[in-house]
Amino acid sequence: MTSPALSTWIGRSETTHDQLSHNLVKRIAATLSEPTPASGDALPLLWHWAFFQEPLQANGLGADGHPARGGFLPPADNRNRMWAGSRLQFIGSLRVDARVSRCSTILNVEEKHGRTGSLLFVTVQHDYVQDGERVLLEEQDIVYREPTPPKLGGTEALPEAHWQEPVQPTPTLLFRYSAVTFNGHRIHYDWPYATETEGYPGLVVHGPLIATLNLRAFMRANPHAKVQRFGFRGLRPLICPDAFLVGGQLVDETTARVWAGNQAGQAQIGEIQFIQEPRS
Repeated sequence: MTSPALSTWIGRSETTHDQLSHNLVKRIAATLSEPTPASGDALPLLWHWAFFQEPLQANGLGADGHPARGGFLPPADNRNRMWAGSRLQFIGSLRVDARVSRCSTILNVEEKHGRTGSLLFVTVQHDYVQDGERVLLEEQDIVYREPTPPKLGGTEALPEAHWQEPVQPTPTLLFRYSAVTFNGHRIHYDWPYATETEGYPGLVVHGPLIATLNLRAFMRANPHAKVQRFGFRGLRPLICPDAFLVGGQLVDETTARVWAGNQAGQAQIGEIQFIQEPRS
């Protein structure tokens, strides 16, 4: 259900422009312990999340470190913000050093009530255009929840994997990923805020970082697959420095299911649609 006041945000849009600078790409590569693509090379999948961030001054931020609400995104009172998931369609390849435009449009705003109280869901579509052509289409789900203890368990156990990789998150990794993505959300680097204000037992691993590691693990295990679509959603947070696994299994020749989690169960789940590229 959407209140009349919140429904006025549906359809709002804004356009931002950025250059996928090789200098920042080097920093992303270092953060993820990956080789650095050369200028003109395809930007690795999901690295675009480091770009298109408006550099607001400190007085434009809320208490949680995010941009203050009520600008492009609707106001959400004093609720805590989470990136709930995304659905991406890879139409072409973003290129290192290319100039790209992103048009963002609010598709839906909806209030729901769950076991943890009232939840406000906002769905934003991002349309990325390079050299006059759309190369990436993304829908992002943002959820604002009332300040209640976060859900830390109670999810299904990890399924049997066709491939999996261990991840050992560290405060340094979380800090550097926050830095390269210009993400000011304090739950990722400010231990007193994360534990005392938002009620987590430690620093929270970024949802998009988990998704990036998950998609990377799929591509390492399936080097001849060309990803066309990827969707994921978070089930519960992963806490640093607890180790976790990213992995998945092939459903058929064009679909894979992926997940991230630990002994407490799944924390993020997703689906990949792909085609097999010819082998040389």
